[in-house]
Amino acid sequence: MQCPRCGHDDDRVIDSRAVREGRAVRRRRECLACGERYTTYEAWETRPVLVIKRDGRRVAYDRARITTGIAKACEKRPVSLEQIEIIVDGIEHELAKSGRREVPTAVLGQMVLDRLREVDDVAYVRFASVYRSFQDAGEFLELLRQLLAARGEQP
Repeated sequence: MQCPRCGHDDDRVIDSRAVREGRAVRRRRECLACGERYTTYEAWETRPVLVIKRDGRRVAYDRARITTGIAKACEKRPVSLEQIEIIVDGIEHELAKSGRREVPTAVLGQMVLDRLREVDDVAYVRFASVYRSFQDAGEFLELLRQLLAARGEQP
């Protein structure tokens, strides 16, 4: 592994631990040339997954896009970056377990919504409004009624 500071490729591992529910290893390393400490991750390689867009196009699955979408929905909410990473890890794990090589955006979006609903109601509604392309306040109201009914509360 090359040092990100000096480019030297001789280092030592200081600490290793399992992360992402055992699907990856986090290693703290120290460069033997300059003493810089840095972190690397080692994960099992997954098969590429194609996302089928609403218009029929197929694009490569991009973890960063999902993470960014969830982060926007969680802006100014008490949801940590770690919780967002856990959501994305769970989605990727579910995709890997299913063995699917292609997944429609509708399925991916629903997977995000199912997990956001458990984490934060406001983030859930924000994501749903973009994902489902709400056209008016009535659609918001209907989603809120469903959310309250699922929690056993009256609107």
